[in-house]
Amino acid sequence: MSSYSWLVFALGTVVTWGLYGIFLHMGQMGMVDPVNGRYKAFLFVGVAYFLTAVLAPIAMLMFKGTDWSFPAKGLWLSLFAGILGAIGAFFVLLALGAALSAKVQNAPAVVMSIIFAGAPIVNAIVSISMSHDWGKIRWPFILGLVMAAAGGFLVTKFKPVHAAPAKPADKVVAVDPASPGSTSPSDSQRL
Repeated sequence: MSSYSWLVFALGTVVTWGLYGIFLHMGQMGMVDPVNGRYKAFLFVGVAYFLTAVLAPIAMLMFKGTDWSFPAKGLWLSLFAGILGAIGAFFVLLALGAALSAKVQNAPAVVMSIIFAGAPIVNAIVSISMSHDWGKIRWPFILGLVMAAAGGFLVTKFKPVHAAPAKPADKVVAVDPASPGSTSPSDSQRL
């Protein structure tokens, strides 16, 4: 693989996770169940995870001829990472449902912008703390964190808002000045 293959895979994640929130929201709405639609959608997220995160790796491991040993540390940390990912996916559904209930326009754009601006900040803080590298931090790194937070705020604050449906215009009927009860030629009556 080339030295930039990591970037291709990272950009693939950007695209797929960027689409994830949109299609998850559409799936939730497509369930046509305001009470349980998000849970029904999450069930199928689980099915999709099973297909792509269980069956596909088993096939790859079989194809590559693995020895099927799973050291405890790697097993439990990987399981914990999967649980965190699943909980995160569930929180996405809950956030989309709550945003819909609160009548937040463009809910997928708002929710996913907050997630994708906030997640790198959490990742940076936790990974630097775990590696004890706070003494090596330079100002451009801090600026990047601030810009990520500012970007999430700006996208959320200034999201496109759909125009409210136009109200039907009031009908105006001109009154004939020669008709009985008319006071002047310029009067009109609203229905």
